[in-house]
Amino acid sequence: MSPISSRSDPRRGLDRRLFLTRLTAAGAGLMGVSACRRWVRPRFGANPFTLGVASGDPTANGVVLWTRLALDPMQGGGLPAEQVEVLWEVAADERFSRVLRSGMAAAAPELGHSVHVEVDGLDPDRWYWYRFRAGGEESAVGRTRTVPLGRPDRFRFAFVSCQHFEQGLYTAYEHLADEDLSLVVHLGDYIYETAARDAQVRRHASDEIESLDDYRNRYAQYRLDPLLQRAHARFPWVVTWDDHEVDNNYAGPFAQDSTPEAQFLERRAHAYQAYYEVMPLRRTTLPRGPDMHLFRRVDVGTLATFYVLDTRQYRTDQPCGDGVKPACDGVFDPDARMLGQEQERWLFRELDRSPAHWNILAQQVPLVTMERGDPESPKYSMDKWGAYAVPQWRVTRRLADGVSNPVVLTGDVHTNWVGDVRTSYEDPDAPTVATELIGTSISSGGDGGDYPETRAAIMSRQPHIRYFNAERGYVRCDLSGDRWTADFRTVPYVSRPGAPIVTRASFVVTSGRPGAVRA
Repeated sequence: MSPISSRSDPRRGLDRRLFLTRLTAAGAGLMGVSACRRWVRPRFGANPFTLGVASGDPTANGVVLWTRLALDPMQGGGLPAEQVEVLWEVAADERFSRVLRSGMAAAAPELGHSVHVEVDGLDPDRWYWYRFRAGGEESAVGRTRTVPLGRPDRFRFAFVSCQHFEQGLYTAYEHLADEDLSLVVHLGDYIYETAARDAQVRRHASDEIESLDDYRNRYAQYRLDPLLQRAHARFPWVVTWDDHEVDNNYAGPFAQDSTPEAQFLERRAHAYQAYYEVMPLRRTTLPRGPDMHLFRRVDVGTLATFYVLDTRQYRTDQPCGDGVKPACDGVFDPDARMLGQEQERWLFRELDRSPAHWNILAQQVPLVTMERGDPESPKYSMDKWGAYAVPQWRVTRRLADGVSNPVVLTGDVHTNWVGDVRTSYEDPDAPTVATELIGTSISSGGDGGDYPETRAAIMSRQPHIRYFNAERGYVRCDLSGDRWTADFRTVPYVSRPGAPIVTRASFVVTSGRPGAVRA
């Protein structure tokens, strides 16, 4: 924890220890999944699979399947506090004429009647279909895919982030669902925790959320969107969070405002549990109170490895009091942390022994340093890697130290960027060690635009920036042999339905040559 924190209060230490003891015990109780009685012969009177289906974290022989029972999804789910048995099936075809795997799973009230099934025994690199049944009702059919073994000739995926419900429609997901992909990577800001007074397109059903039921209901409102449901049902997803899944710009145990630490950690525990309940995650990520082990590795044979990072839970407080401002001494604090010690050691250890051809950091905030404002008096966002100069330098140096073809995937900033990750951003001749692809939002920020004059101004004074665009959409990536093609797929508006999709720009990264070039 940073000694320069502007949010610390020494009077809170005892409260925090007592709170953590209580919350850790509660989290441990969730590991046992449901001591309550079973609902033996449920009859719902309506279909409880209102929130759709999803799959995630695929391996060569398995995948996680997800659903959640909710008769009244916007009111906590509307089911009694009883465990429900749910049948799951995996088939070789969409009609389920050949069911390959099946079993019963418990939908427990302690986890919001969510279901997480870790299926194994499947074949690598092929499509499967899955569904759930309970109380005489049946879910929608989902499609998922295992990852290949060895080094496949080709692998296609897309990455997305930032889907503010109030600021735009999910038109980008409508197009993404029709893409030829094997995987979707979500880099955070799946929900937004506040409610806008001037909502642009549609409204959150409540004000700022803090309790477990609040977070469950907010996720339910997002998941009721049919375009988001369809995108989940079409592909397996790999997910990580950013700040808005809890609180804007939170850092470790610190809220954005002056909320006492113990009170904020209680809110964080609620947010983390709701996140687990709604995502296709393995049991190893099940939260214990305000702690959740989300960083992990996802392998695509020896072609690529995704290192899924968490830059929120373990970071020290933002320097200089947060915001966008000139750099202060805190930017260079040697004790500052972005990943935390355990996660950083894990990342460096995994990179050291990686056999992958492409090594991919799937994370939240820009790694490249990005200036704002007057070039004569530059300002920086204190929430990004550039304001954590020592951790930024350690990661950059590690990527330069023999890591095969590192590529960084980033969300957060609601705009498209391509950047050269360099050992120095003051020296124009500093070597490029990796490529960073920063994806725009699905809907956050409203319609946006292309803004070629802004792009030219940004690139003219920051030679490590290769591209800028402020429309909505996603980034489609095609890994083919020694060539990575990134297509920036955008829609011209999200304020009304029906927007077409275009490839606004394409960039290519070639194996052994750090840095992207315009296709």
